Amino acid sequence: MYLLVLGLQYICITFVLQIFTVMLTVRLSEDEEEQLNAYCQREGVSKSIVVKEAIELYLTQRKKNKNPFEAGADLFGKEGSGSKNNSVSYKKKLKELLREKHTH
Repeated sequence: MYLLVLGLQYICITFVLQIFTVMLTVRLSEDEEEQLNAYCQREGVSKSIVVKEAIELYLTQRKKNKNPFEAGADLFGKEGSGSKNNSVSYKKKLKELLREKHTH
């Protein structure tokens, strides 16, 4: 709520913000629940805040982690020849080499 003073008149403005949220149920072991409760009590935060922060951290880390192909993409096909397309054109090159070898 905001209170504005205009001359001698007071105008009260109230903003209503409706936020849609989704409820999520999570199954925890007794040990996990005890640890979560102890942490929340010690830190003075709610379970919801801890779970939201944990999910946000998890998703952020997953975005940073590349799958094995993405992690090595800049290295594949370069060793030895320096050509990046050896894995794509190896059959064609092999046929050419065999043809050359057996035509003499």
